[in-house]
Amino acid sequence: MNIIDAWHRKDLFRPLFKDAKTWHAWEVYLRGLFGLPIESAEDLALFKDCTGLEGTPGEKVRESYVIAGRRSGKSYTSALIAVFLACFRDWSFYLSPGERGWIFIIAVDKAQAGIIKAYVSGIFQRVKCLRGLIVKETQEAIELRNEVSIGVKTASFRSVRGYTVLAAILEELAFYRSEDSANPDKEILAAIRPALATIPESLLIGISTPYSKSGILFQMWRDYYGKSGGPLIFKAATRTMNPTIDNRLIENALKEDPQAARSEWEAAWREDIMAFITAELVEAVTIPGRFELPKIEGPDYFGFIDPSGGRQDSFTLGICHRERSGKIVLDVLRERRPPFQPQGVVAEFADVLKSFKISNVESDKYAGEWVPEAFRVHGIEVKNADMTASELYLNFLPLISNGTVELLDNKRLLAQLAGLERRSRSGGKDLVTHYAGGHDDLANAAAGAFVLAAVRSGRQKGKVYTGAETPGRDLDFERRLRDSLHGEKRPPRPGPGPAWDD
Repeated sequence: MNIIDAWHRKDLFRPLFKDAKTWHAWEVYLRGLFGLPIESAEDLALFKDCTGLEGTPGEKVRESYVIAGRRSGKSYTSALIAVFLACFRDWSFYLSPGERGWIFIIAVDKAQAGIIKAYVSGIFQRVKCLRGLIVKETQEAIELRNEVSIGVKTASFRSVRGYTVLAAILEELAFYRSEDSANPDKEILAAIRPALATIPESLLIGISTPYSKSGILFQMWRDYYGKSGGPLIFKAATRTMNPTIDNRLIENALKEDPQAARSEWEAAWREDIMAFITAELVEAVTIPGRFELPKIEGPDYFGFIDPSGGRQDSFTLGICHRERSGKIVLDVLRERRPPFQPQGVVAEFADVLKSFKISNVESDKYAGEWVPEAFRVHGIEVKNADMTASELYLNFLPLISNGTVELLDNKRLLAQLAGLERRSRSGGKDLVTHYAGGHDDLANAAAGAFVLAAVRSGRQKGKVYTGAETPGRDLDFERRLRDSLHGEKRPPRPGPGPAWDD
């Protein structure tokens, strides 16, 4: 029995869909996915519009990616595919005695995982002939009598290793995020694909609303949309996949925020959001195995803090120095995650600062009023930074782009820097910030320390260093950085001269 037969049988999946016309576009997709014929000219035209292909693949595909608007029925379709593969496909030939095969649905977070798990459970409960297949049901999985299990997990490459995977459905793939990984979508694929490779009938599906032009989903669409012989790419707006949606809702959203609405309802990639720093760029300036450096005699050290009250965000400290070669080195990066007592962290960080002979630090511009007083008790003066976090990041970008900086080997820092997003705003000033639900506490402390070192390391006790006194410095770059900090555009100064003006 194929999935379309099961879809239309009254004793199987037909009662799950109140209006078959509402789900017709999904039926067309499933026909293409499982290599089933698409006979009507209208359906063939729909398939062509959504895939860019002149005809159907003609055979089952091993890999497919669906890019569809919100409220399209993506999660319920994922649950249906998982149940069909678990119950109506014979996997026994590929399983050794006692071995259990797994069909995984990988969700963004626990909340979404719970929703999808409820869909899977609901299908088993509604289809009477399938209930008897269940041997055991837990919060995350359903074990069946045929040695197949359906598991719903959150996005982590660690959670899928060690299993025999028959199929994997990556839900909302464009929104995979991790505090411990710069490329969680790539790492999950890297963990999943070997597990699928030993099963000839295995299936990998990525399904999501689109987001920025980065990550695996965008890469697959860019490389394979409209091309035969590769993964099947299916892209459709909400109204195509779910014609019952209230069009006024979409129209109002388009008026309020056109960029976001086009992404969420029309399945368009966002033009106003892009990755700020690539993971590859961060890795290129990271020194493997270097976790912290001791103080050395000679250079001045510069500290930057991103304080927190101890409930939600981390309290972080970054310390940098600039070498005579021009390199700016991150020596210390400390983080205290909540919950914590702020006064205790202040005392700890003050001791670290004093060990580097730092008596003045800058702080995140929006730090609370309590911060300067708390550090003053320990002999450290705190000044609020003149720049916002966005401005710090924008001035940090040329430093990391030309390889001026050296980062510590800190996975969370790498993930936070690679997770920064650049959002275009009216008025010409871009906003650089973390993704929704993410954090940038380590990134802020490190970027602040780097920019501070770049700005101030040319001065010492009122003296301005010149290029002759500091060999290897890129004066033209430093002038451009100085001008960007002050919002000015000046032509390069001809001939030798001071790197920084007081």
